[in-house]
Amino acid sequence: MANPVRLNPFRRWLGPALLIVLLPSLSGCAAIARRAADNLAENLGAAVLNSEDPATVRDGLPAYLLLLDGLINGDPESAGTLLAAAELNSAYAGNFVAEPERAQRLSAKALDYGRRATCLRRPPLCGVLSGPVPAFEAALASLDDADVDLAYGLAAAWTGYLQAHREDWTAIADLPKVEALLVWVVDRRPDHADGLAFVYLGALNSLRPEAVGGKPEQGRAYFERAIELSGGRNLYAKVMMAEFYARLVFDRELHDRLLEQVLTADPIAPGFTLANVLAQERARSLKVSADEFF
Repeated sequence: MANPVRLNPFRRWLGPALLIVLLPSLSGCAAIARRAADNLAENLGAAVLNSEDPATVRDGLPAYLLLLDGLINGDPESAGTLLAAAELNSAYAGNFVAEPERAQRLSAKALDYGRRATCLRRPPLCGVLSGPVPAFEAALASLDDADVDLAYGLAAAWTGYLQAHREDWTAIADLPKVEALLVWVVDRRPDHADGLAFVYLGALNSLRPEAVGGKPEQGRAYFERAIELSGGRNLYAKVMMAEFYARLVFDRELHDRLLEQVLTADPIAPGFTLANVLAQERARSLKVSADEFF
């Protein structure tokens, strides 16, 4: 299962990094430094998301993973930094790491950071992360609208962990908790992260055929909602729909139509360019393997 993460963490993790650079040169003026860091983080984050060269992003990210580790070592109770590190490690593992064992290590690290952030911000939910599903779902009631970022970040890291450990049935048993988190997010803010939560939900519901408990038609509806929310700009939603839903139900016509739409589209779109370039790479691979699969 390919991780559909659209690398939204960039806007977050650049903030702490730039703050370190700016503070010494701003003579201790915290308010000015914070505003300057926020502005630069937004601009540089947008530049990364709009990059047309995944190789440059891939080669540059490890330095920032180490930087975030250092920030966490210095302030282990910063929930914001933990959440940023969770999302970035998950995004990097899912999009740029080919070695299964390394992807498993990074995804486990991401989930650990996400859990630690949850324990700092919402202890009631923390207490049932490893508990039964009904208790977990009940604990979601302790969250409010201000927790959308936390719930989404935890769900994204958890999804990446399940992807990397998909052969571990103990890990897969937590899938209902991840789905509950994502449903909670879309119920409160459907357009959060440009609707990416719907892409996750589409993939999760399309993991298994209906005969063995899957919900592929629900998955298709989620994918279509993600595409709608992005105004058709999110090409990754289309390639994921082809890979997970169309292949699951053996709909070759839909599969090929979606891939053709992805491959012929202009990948340049504000906030989506990097993910769209990655989506086109994935679409080419799926097209090559289509005859063998179907």
